[in-house]
Amino acid sequence: MSRKILPWLSLVAILWLQSFNGTNLSFPAYSSQLKELLKISQFKLNYLSFASDAGKVLGFISGIAAVYLPLPLVLLAGGSLGFAGYGLQYLSIVKKMFTLSFSQMWCLSFLAGNSICWINTACYIVAINSFPVNRQVAVGITASYQGLSGKIYTDMVHSFFHTSQREEASGYLLLNSLVPLVACLVTAPMLMRHGGDKTMSYSKDVKVGFIVLFVLTIATGIYAVATSLVSVPAVLVLVGIALFLLAPLAIPIGVGFKELMSSRKTQQKVHDLEAPVDKFYFVEEDHTKEEEEFEKAIIGVKEEVEWTQLWKKLDFWIYFGLYLFGPTVGLVFTNNLGQIAESRGSTATSSLVALSSSFGFFGRLLPSLLDYFFSRNKYMPSSPVSMAGSLVAMVASFLLLLIDSDIALYISTAMIGIFSGALTSLSVTMTAELFGTKHFGVNHNIVVGSIPLGSFSFGLLAAKIYRDGAALYGDDGKCFGMHCFQTTLVFWGMLCSIAALLAAVLYIRNRKFYSQKP
Repeated sequence: MSRKILPWLSLVAILWLQSFNGTNLSFPAYSSQLKELLKISQFKLNYLSFASDAGKVLGFISGIAAVYLPLPLVLLAGGSLGFAGYGLQYLSIVKKMFTLSFSQMWCLSFLAGNSICWINTACYIVAINSFPVNRQVAVGITASYQGLSGKIYTDMVHSFFHTSQREEASGYLLLNSLVPLVACLVTAPMLMRHGGDKTMSYSKDVKVGFIVLFVLTIATGIYAVATSLVSVPAVLVLVGIALFLLAPLAIPIGVGFKELMSSRKTQQKVHDLEAPVDKFYFVEEDHTKEEEEFEKAIIGVKEEVEWTQLWKKLDFWIYFGLYLFGPTVGLVFTNNLGQIAESRGSTATSSLVALSSSFGFFGRLLPSLLDYFFSRNKYMPSSPVSMAGSLVAMVASFLLLLIDSDIALYISTAMIGIFSGALTSLSVTMTAELFGTKHFGVNHNIVVGSIPLGSFSFGLLAAKIYRDGAALYGDDGKCFGMHCFQTTLVFWGMLCSIAALLAAVLYIRNRKFYSQKP
């Protein structure tokens, strides 16, 4: 297959993978039902939520594996881990084929959470290697599609498992186990020949391709948001999403068609034996210039740092704290969204999850969109500054949640979704900027290892406050009223404020590097 077509085909495959890889994003939609099915307390539910995040502690193993194993194998390992983690839970909870203890359930949730890291690692490495010059754009666009996962799984459940709440919970577990594995099996051959090839260059085709992809991605996001706010049959929504996911195939098809037409025109112009030799000479000369241009363009990395040396870097510890108090808090909010909605008397948990997922899609896309079109603008903020701005907006969102209003709940959920998504996308870029791309797979998974720490400690505090509220004002272990999460929301806002300060410190320490970035 042509080296011009394969990177685009790989990118489309990554879009599909990421669309189904965010299985943890659907947890809030069925957490309340799971709590009742297992007859567990809010504390134990929080431990299960933490288990999924704790799986990221061992995410660095996927990065090491990606160095020595073919990427399709890394991909299939991720799909298989998720299949085992969610599949065994489904067989135990729903089919009652065997009984699992809570500790065994915890381990399976851990396994399912770890599976996401394997698929993410394969996707990030392929995106960076396919489009090294435009790595932020490639990674940002593909990562944005993971924000759709919650929306997609919610619509799938509403289409095929909407007979009862118990049926919905079983539907989520079944789909979470099967869909990512099927996606891995379908897309693995598309990545087979492209593991780590840095072949993309500056060309009009690449620029046009990204513009077309941006248009399709934005249209997909608008469709997702609109169908979350307006009542539309879930089956029709799924058909529309399927069409939007297939639409990016037009890019590699278009590149292949143009290459075919160009090849035919070249053959028609060849009339003697000397012509091909001359053409080959000029092609080689152009390729050499292209390589030189690539070497200049790839500047944008401060230094290449091996994962074993990260702990010696002060920037790493500042960045680790930033991720712990920033993006992690957004994830903890999402994990508790079901209980937050229930405590406020809202029954639209699925709609809130779909809304958060849809706006998270736009949030993940936004940094890439701005970088692609305004990267040369001197007023374009650097990654740390953009993160600081997003974190301040999250503080405002948590404060808005203190207002007892459904409108405030919906607006805050959308805001946290979009800015958490932006932070996720920016963090991928900043890891590559500060610590390089050669060891990115391991390095970024180490940074993401802060998620379990935050998920456990911040989620545990939320569960304790919830339990205390339930003891005073609740019923049957459930807490109702604004007081259930009021203190928690203020605390989460304070953590985001600390993260914003750390982002500012990181920028000050590296302002010379960011001022010199091309």
